[in-house]
Amino acid sequence: MYIKQLFTECLSEYSYYIESDGEAAVIDPLRDIEEYLAIAKERNATIKYIFETHFHADFVSGHLDLAKATNAVIVFGPECKARFKVLVGKDGEIFTLGKSQVKLLHTPGHTLESSSYLLLDENGKEQAVFTGDTLFVGDVGRPDLSQQSEILTTNDLAGILYDSLTTKIITLPDEVIVYPGHGKGSACGKNIGAEKQTTIGEQKASNYALLADNKEEFIKLVISDLIAPPKYFPLNAKINKDGYESLEILIEKGLQQLSIDDVKKRIKDFDVVLLDTRPAAKFIDGYIPSSIFVGLEGRFAEWAANVLPLNIPIVFVAEEGKEREVITRLARVGIEHVEGYLIGGFEAWKEAGEKIDLIIDIDTDELAMDIPFDDNLVVLDVRTEAEFGSGHLKQSMNIPLDNLTDPGTMADFDDNHNIYVQCAGGYRSVIACSLLKRQGIHNIRNINGGWNAILLNKEKFTIEKEEKILN
Repeated sequence: MYIKQLFTECLSEYSYYIESDGEAAVIDPLRDIEEYLAIAKERNATIKYIFETHFHADFVSGHLDLAKATNAVIVFGPECKARFKVLVGKDGEIFTLGKSQVKLLHTPGHTLESSSYLLLDENGKEQAVFTGDTLFVGDVGRPDLSQQSEILTTNDLAGILYDSLTTKIITLPDEVIVYPGHGKGSACGKNIGAEKQTTIGEQKASNYALLADNKEEFIKLVISDLIAPPKYFPLNAKINKDGYESLEILIEKGLQQLSIDDVKKRIKDFDVVLLDTRPAAKFIDGYIPSSIFVGLEGRFAEWAANVLPLNIPIVFVAEEGKEREVITRLARVGIEHVEGYLIGGFEAWKEAGEKIDLIIDIDTDELAMDIPFDDNLVVLDVRTEAEFGSGHLKQSMNIPLDNLTDPGTMADFDDNHNIYVQCAGGYRSVIACSLLKRQGIHNIRNINGGWNAILLNKEKFTIEKEEKILN
């Protein structure tokens, strides 16, 4: 028996390749399927099944492209309503994989079709369970992301999740390995741990939700302190249910080379978003006016889907050789309308003498000197409410980055404000600066190093806390 866990950091997503005696299955594949094909080829194995734990909302699955490439069967759990060919498995159904077996456990609650997959060795012993978004390390799946019935509420789904966990998951032997669908940082849970795997026994002893004394307490614990889900989640869930265009077709379209004149014409004649994916340090030194920055070095796909309009064509700027990666990572989160990229990148634009913009970057020493003498100074903190509540500057206002594109948000700023933008480390603040400047707000500064740098010089600042909004 062979198990390989694959982690996609910018989405905090785990997918799995499992194999026994030359037959393999992939669990929750990403949209770019090359790695799964390469593993199977290297190991001289045939991918027989594609097991989906549920209709994902945070990324677009690779089930269709992988099935087309391998003739593997796509398996979903009960209550699945897909618009393409799948095998809807039954609760308790056994799938043979070489000398091993995979047992489908219907575990609704996160969604109605949510299922876990229990791996049995050649002797029928329970070895591992792939829990998708039902059980994480230190957390459980959110019950508020897929209200698939007008009758069922978030509380109802939380109660269903409790039943799934108590009757199907924690009844497994303590030594069974738990392979979750997501790791730390995913919005599919509220406090997922950093460990890559765990065991049933470890979760029974430490997971806050599994320590609840009864269903009522479980529901209260699970639904409390949930932040709003990312705005792109409904789009991804719909794509995963309805089907999608092949990734290779999207890449071919997105790799269209555009000249400076092509880009200028598209900006002038169409409602096109210009996306700059270079590192933040390069972006702030100079960029094409009206560009939105989302750098490949951070949680690129997630933030691109949160701040970019999802129904407007995209033209992008990238470092040479990164073009295919940009399109692939956008496609992972359902952004499919990429029209091409600027040949030669920003350097070609600058060398041609075209107009450029930049962002002023300051360090914390300069911020500390400006605060006492500027009555119009406002620190815009774009971290989450929980981060802000754990500590922030007295002069700051909190607008989380994913709320900065909401209608009317820019009205919070007066023309006389001197805006200093801050996040935790400097990535999100540069995104925020690009959004502000795109809306015509130019009197801004980016705080280099963000909150981490402020804490290193905390004796120079007045720091406040708001315990009431801490998780």
